[in-house]
Amino acid sequence: MSGAGRDDLAAATTDELAALAEAAIDALARSGDLAAFGHLLRLTRVTGEAVGTAARTLADHSSWTGVAEIAGTSRQAAWERWRGR
Repeated sequence: MSGAGRDDLAAATTDELAALAEAAIDALARSGDLAAFGHLLRLTRVTGEAVGTAARTLADHSSWTGVAEIAGTSRQAAWERWRGR
């Protein structure tokens, strides 16, 4: 990996990480490369799984109400969507 290394990523703020992720996704989308499209499909799956993990982690540290507020839904809907199985 060129550019930012894993140590740099570990030291980055959540805002910096989000900006980097968005820039990387945008670059993949605009590349016109078949492999980039495959990476985007994989990232869609990985992101969905990560959102569930983040929701459960936030709920464990705070509450499902907090998750629901961020997601713009009810506490019950957030719990049903991301509680895990």
